[in-house]
Amino acid sequence: MTIGNPINRIDGKLKVTGSARYAADFAVGTPLYAELVTSTIGLGRVTGVDDSAARRVPGVREVYSHANPLPVDAADFFGMGGRAQQSWQPFAEPDVRFNGEIVGLVVADTLIAAREAARSMRLDYETQEPAAVFGAEGLEPEELPDRGLSAGDIEAAMQAATQSVDETYRTSANTHNAMELFATTAQWSGDELTVYVPSQWVEGFAAGIAEELGIDRSRVRVVSPYVGGGFGGKGSLFTWTSIIAAAARDLGRPVKLYVTREQGFTTASYRAETEQDFRLGAGEGGRFTGFEHTGREISSRADTYVVNGSENTSRMYHADAVRTGVTCVHADRQTPGFMRAPPETPYFFALESGVDELAWKLGMDPVELRRVNDIDREPVNGVPYTSRSLMECYDAAADRFGWSDYEQRVGSRTDGDWLVGWGCATATYPTLMAPCSVRLHLDATGTARVWVASHDVGTGAYTVLAQATAQALGIPVENVSIELGDSRLPPGTIAGGSISTASNVSVIEIAARQIHDKLGTTAETMNPEEAFANYGQRAIEEYAEWIPPAASRKQARTLYNGKVAIVGGPEEDYTAFAFGAEFAEVRVHKYTREVRVPRLIGAFAAGRIMNEKTARSQYLGGMIWGLGHALLEKTEVDPRNGKIVNANIAEYLVPVNADVQELEAILIPETDEKVNPAGVKGIGEIGIVGTAAAIANAVYHATGIRVRHTPIHVEDLLPQA
Repeated sequence: MTIGNPINRIDGKLKVTGSARYAADFAVGTPLYAELVTSTIGLGRVTGVDDSAARRVPGVREVYSHANPLPVDAADFFGMGGRAQQSWQPFAEPDVRFNGEIVGLVVADTLIAAREAARSMRLDYETQEPAAVFGAEGLEPEELPDRGLSAGDIEAAMQAATQSVDETYRTSANTHNAMELFATTAQWSGDELTVYVPSQWVEGFAAGIAEELGIDRSRVRVVSPYVGGGFGGKGSLFTWTSIIAAAARDLGRPVKLYVTREQGFTTASYRAETEQDFRLGAGEGGRFTGFEHTGREISSRADTYVVNGSENTSRMYHADAVRTGVTCVHADRQTPGFMRAPPETPYFFALESGVDELAWKLGMDPVELRRVNDIDREPVNGVPYTSRSLMECYDAAADRFGWSDYEQRVGSRTDGDWLVGWGCATATYPTLMAPCSVRLHLDATGTARVWVASHDVGTGAYTVLAQATAQALGIPVENVSIELGDSRLPPGTIAGGSISTASNVSVIEIAARQIHDKLGTTAETMNPEEAFANYGQRAIEEYAEWIPPAASRKQARTLYNGKVAIVGGPEEDYTAFAFGAEFAEVRVHKYTREVRVPRLIGAFAAGRIMNEKTARSQYLGGMIWGLGHALLEKTEVDPRNGKIVNANIAEYLVPVNADVQELEAILIPETDEKVNPAGVKGIGEIGIVGTAAAIANAVYHATGIRVRHTPIHVEDLLPQA
């Protein structure tokens, strides 16, 4: 069965009744409350700290700054194989690297007192002019030649083309605004530390906190059973977490921190803006000759962080020659991080917009141009795909959309005062996996329990893992209980990169097979009471590990040291991706240039689907976010001082119900026996990938105006002189 039963979420009742406990919901005895103090300049240093007014606020216990720092070291940076969001600790020194950086911390008896005291802090600054955005003087570009790919003679391939595209595409900065705010509660019991924090990676958080506090990993427990939206923003250790733990140790009381929505814009990670140069040539019949895709990405001064999406765009279609590259542009900003489909969302906007542009130049149907360049081996290294159902996705989505009525003529469709346009784009995401372990218990009543330090970030992991366990053991799903989100459990994977289901289901099936081997049963023959009677005891418990074949033994050891070893996608002897096709209808008002998206239809193939309902929810959610990426979301940075000027969800626009009209996700059955034992490819990221390009392509079809940046605004569509 490639598409699993659409059972309801087993944790649904807990969530709708408010019984599911998120990180901020855990009660600890008589906590103190902390508030962050953030910088008001874009670059410089703190020359003076006047905390006298803050200390006079009733209930204030302590005020920390570089003049009164906490003993916390910086863990290794996540982007270099470590765990931390950035490579330096806040207010360990007087330097201010960006606007909104943490420069102090106030701890008080109440949250109100902490916030009043934080606002009473007076800091003197020595200021410098920041370089915070593309085009500013003082940016430091760092070319990363080891991140580029090359195959064939790109210049000769471009010269052989009869038509080509040579354009620059830009994507804006985006900020995580999950429903669950960032929060941390730290409580010590003797020399044992428990931290409640929204985390997509409790193993990495626990190891990182221990590293930063200089204590043994065994003394740190991180708890995060439910996450109210992660999307990458809760995947690396926050800059403040160990500081809160150190403050709790210093004051001898539990400490709670609620990071405000505004502070979350600068103290957590974000999706950096990009500039991408894109060249694509095609010969007669539309066969691609040359493909060149290079990017420039904003990062902080201290950290080299790039997503480098051209590594994946170069593997999507046929090309006689390929060249890619990426430049990290160091600026006076915080370090970026992962955000849903980190490389693909920005870079596939360029790829799929460019393919559409070339289709128009060739006079070819955009779907047929992609069909002409469909492949079964990726063009860089020539290795085969484990499975590739891209055109099956296009055929299904095109049929449902009514693409047979597509006419390649600008303004060919109207409805009163509305210009109507159609567009399409490819969605994809590499199939990634990581080492994982699990403990599985089964008793004679047919009741099973599963323990693994993985996570449910709102995607339905509790339900999916219960289904996988029930199917592997041959018992009813209602007999399975799942425990996640606690670093004391067997080490699991980070909940990111669409790796959780593939990794967890693979190891659950190993543990179930170990149980069957001892009981002499199979999933088809399982009768618990009879099996255990023959076995001579009432229960059995197995511990299992799964190490992806592409992972080295050195990488396998990361399972027990809180580091992540993700493998998959393009490997030495195979290439594994999930695929999809997205179609968009847009309406642009003839006079106001307002854009509406009445229809979005996507079809997706991702190997074995564990639960039809939760999978469809993931796809739809990704497409909705893609709509926001296309038309709404942009983190606005003032180039004069590096300040984010829309650091709230009133002015940082996200899609709402009125923006989302007809929306459909089609699940294409696909069997992939090569990708991993579970046959799962992962679905969390892919839904967002093609949406922005499909919408931009539809806008061109409607108006004849090609917008090569996101988001698309009214002013971009004003009639051109």
